Amino acid sequence: MKNPKHYSELPNGKKSTILLNFKKVFLPFLTLSLIISMSFYLNDYNNNESLLNDPEGSPSNSSILRPHAANERCNIFKGDWVMDPLRQPYYTNETKCVIDDRQNCMKFGRPDNEFLKWRWKPDECELPKFDAMQFLEIVRGKTLAFLGDSVGRNQMQSLVCMLASATYEAKDVSYVPDTRFRRWFYPDHNFTIEALWSPYLVKADEADSKGFSANSLMSLYLDEADETWSSQIQHVDIVIVSAGHWFFRPYYLYEKSRLIGCVMCNDKNITQLSVYNAYKMAFWTTFETLINNTNFKGLVFLRTFSPSHFENGDWNNGGNCARTKPFSKDEKKLDGYLLEMYMTQVREFKGAKKEGEKRGLDFRMMDTSEAMILRPDGHPNHYGHWPKDKAIADCVHWCMPGPVETWNEFLLQMLKREGEGINNGKILEEKS
Repeated sequence: MKNPKHYSELPNGKKSTILLNFKKVFLPFLTLSLIISMSFYLNDYNNNESLLNDPEGSPSNSSILRPHAANERCNIFKGDWVMDPLRQPYYTNETKCVIDDRQNCMKFGRPDNEFLKWRWKPDECELPKFDAMQFLEIVRGKTLAFLGDSVGRNQMQSLVCMLASATYEAKDVSYVPDTRFRRWFYPDHNFTIEALWSPYLVKADEADSKGFSANSLMSLYLDEADETWSSQIQHVDIVIVSAGHWFFRPYYLYEKSRLIGCVMCNDKNITQLSVYNAYKMAFWTTFETLINNTNFKGLVFLRTFSPSHFENGDWNNGGNCARTKPFSKDEKKLDGYLLEMYMTQVREFKGAKKEGEKRGLDFRMMDTSEAMILRPDGHPNHYGHWPKDKAIADCVHWCMPGPVETWNEFLLQMLKREGEGINNGKILEEKS
């Protein structure tokens, strides 16, 4: 059987009618559990003491300090989007870098540009602009890998374009023609960026006799890391792990090569498990593989779940994302399955962080979910193709340029503070 890395990539999220069935079958049970637990989560959320505000699990919330005080720290992931009429994108679709057509909103005639004028404003400080040369100096001699699905590659391509604003030295040194595994080398800085495309993070095979499609059955081997990345990770210095939308499809689940259940497989003879079981195990196996690989000595970032914003239907049923402005943080919160996917990641991250410390590995969380739930305007929608092509709307990936650049602003600040003992997404207030 073939690994899904050989298939055509599905560009617009994988939820379709499967997600509708998921909502009908699983959400009643999820609702009951959330009724019991949501008051705990949301009460913590409002009191700045939950995992949402304290992703690293520090003893208290004292690490989030008073606003704008000199030499004090600020949680850069807590804030809101503010209009900045003078803000200019770091690059355009004419910059000498590769922008996937499916995210090239300007090329395909997106009529508005206000979505480019919003910047992320942390509650207690300013998020500095991305400095390409500073970034290249920090990563000199390093290899940075983006491990996960096409949304992770979305961030990687954004970073390459942000660096292109300052240097033309990037060379495509990809070892295969498949663009999902693209690799860029910056010879002046001996720096490499690479994509390790693995949408499930664990071993996955086709299991449908009719072949691969948006809703075809897969087999996931939850205790086996995908060799696509596990065989190459030892040379990586910084890895950014992310995954999510591919888990909303039917698949069989295996542990120790034994079938333990399935997700949305409609087989009454097999134990029905939830998406969250698979998601939990996939992340734990990924983190455990990194920890147990004694040749890997890199820095691990978890980039948290990236929300989609389909409205007026699902992705294959007329859904779109036509909004042109962000939500305010008072209008929209993580909830329902988005919150549960996020919390699943956070719990596995916390366990991995403790285990990693025993081997001297550092785990960090790039907590982008709260910022991105507010950006329904940042997706390509129907501007990832020519109008005559009548393709489905993409409300999963992010326009380039667009709000995805904020993830790399986060990344730069987190890397800057690594050598100064100030981690967990907290930076010193920087005066302009």
